[in-house]
Amino acid sequence: MITKILSLFIIVCSLIGFANPSVIEKYIFSPYLIKHYKQHYRFLSHAFFHANFLHLFLNVWIFWSFGTILENYNYPLLFGEKMGKIYFLILFTGGIYASSIAEYIKNKDNPQYTSLGVSGAVEAIIFSFIIINPLQWLYFFFIPIPAWLLGLLFLIFSFYMSKRKLPSDRIGHEAHFWGGIFGIIFTFVIKPSLFFAYLDLIL
Repeated sequence: MITKILSLFIIVCSLIGFANPSVIEKYIFSPYLIKHYKQHYRFLSHAFFHANFLHLFLNVWIFWSFGTILENYNYPLLFGEKMGKIYFLILFTGGIYASSIAEYIKNKDNPQYTSLGVSGAVEAIIFSFIIINPLQWLYFFFIPIPAWLLGLLFLIFSFYMSKRKLPSDRIGHEAHFWGGIFGIIFTFVIKPSLFFAYLDLIL
């Protein structure tokens, strides 16, 4: 239910934003406005709005695909029904904040910088899934790749692209990177045995 409700809320907010851009301007992530005008709600609110239909579709589709598995199977199995849902909500919300902190630090005095989208939370969910299911096969452009390897390659790519800072690249690679890192750390913290299982797997 949590994945369904959040997906629906994201879709509704984004559609409202498409119809009325002034709504997006009110809730978009702006480090400058957060620092100088104390609009701290933007740390969270920006995640529920998107730039266009493709941006919205990709985020909701990926969130739905991985979120339903975590919420309905992995987390209840590991933590029980009640705690599983609590941890899932913390993972989702924490991914949003974690993906925004680095952007805030770098751009808090830049009035031109803005971003939006739920990508940070989506990456946190994906990487929590990968930590729990490292040997699961995932498909990248129809090519099957082990989850742990695809996750590692994605983190390397996101870190590299965040450092290049191409003017034409409007993708939040840094947000993707830190959202993924949060998903990894959070999952290990709430289930430390997974960390030792990874050591066994590596060794």
